[in-house]
Amino acid sequence: MKKWIKRILLALAVLLVVAQVIRPRLTNPPVDPAKELRAPEPVASILARSCNDCHSSRTIWPWYSQVAPASWLLADDVKDGRKELNFSEWATFTPRRAAHKLEEVCEQVEKDEMPKWFYVPLHPTAKLSDADRKTLCDWAKAERARIIKEHPEAARRRG
Repeated sequence: MKKWIKRILLALAVLLVVAQVIRPRLTNPPVDPAKELRAPEPVASILARSCNDCHSSRTIWPWYSQVAPASWLLADDVKDGRKELNFSEWATFTPRRAAHKLEEVCEQVEKDEMPKWFYVPLHPTAKLSDADRKTLCDWAKAERARIIKEHPEAARRRG
């Protein structure tokens, strides 16, 4: 029985080494400051420490992003995060999309869905306190109200 365990462990070790050859693209697209979200303090600081790694083009790629299979998962999470909401492209959003994203920001931080549960253990400073959640939601609600006041059509849902 011990032979099988050794063989399985050896096979897993070989697979892990071979997996290192398959490298995902860990890139940060160029950032145009004119397109980035401009949030007041302390909101900007909260977003920088808790959100930007997945939701901006300013990702700080940690050491484990160089090791498969973590690199694959991380690259995919960042790609999906940027696709869903990219603060580096904020100025390209329509008023309706911006208003909707602000609503989602508040909903997801209130429900403790963001940042993702698996991100926080390796990035403890990303954990949102109750005060952080309140700050983000208060800002998101006020910013959404401002957008809707300037663009009433932004309040309408797609039908």
